Amino acid sequence: MKLKKREVQEINTGSMADIAFLLLIFFLVSTTILQEKGVSLKLPPEPEDQEIAEIHDRNLYKILVNSSNQYLIEDQRRDNLTGLREEVKAFVMNNSIDPALSVSPDKATISIKTSRGTDYKYFIAVLDEVKEAYYEIYGARVGMSSEDYRALDLDKPTERDLISRGKDGIPMNISIAQPEKTL
Repeated sequence: MKLKKREVQEINTGSMADIAFLLLIFFLVSTTILQEKGVSLKLPPEPEDQEIAEIHDRNLYKILVNSSNQYLIEDQRRDNLTGLREEVKAFVMNNSIDPALSVSPDKATISIKTSRGTDYKYFIAVLDEVKEAYYEIYGARVGMSSEDYRALDLDKPTERDLISRGKDGIPMNISIAQPEKTL
């Protein structure tokens, strides 16, 4: 008796590439790619267009975060940012009352400088405190909290007017200086 050899069944793979291509298109179209939000900063102009502004020391509030993530605020070492917001508000809104603080709100500049080894979270914490101080000033000028002021919509004319009244004469002058090299 002869054994019959079984024929090996072959699978037609001709349409397999088409199916894979269709699945790939389906997943590309149906998948949403998350876009992370970063820190929104206005970048400086190109070097040839840049004007160098003279800033008097009296109008400059200096904040330094070193590579060990320690704060040096107005030449005083600090362990945390407690009270920074109130100090920035007092500095900006001085109007020549205290000779150690800024001459006027439009001339006040907050300088935030970091070292190359500074962690981002420490820089962001300082930047948030300084910006929040400005938003509290703007909100107080129009009779609302800083949270309500930030929630105002520029597309609505009445709210746009509130925003411009809050900022009138008090620009948010924050200088983010080039980091220094660490040894």
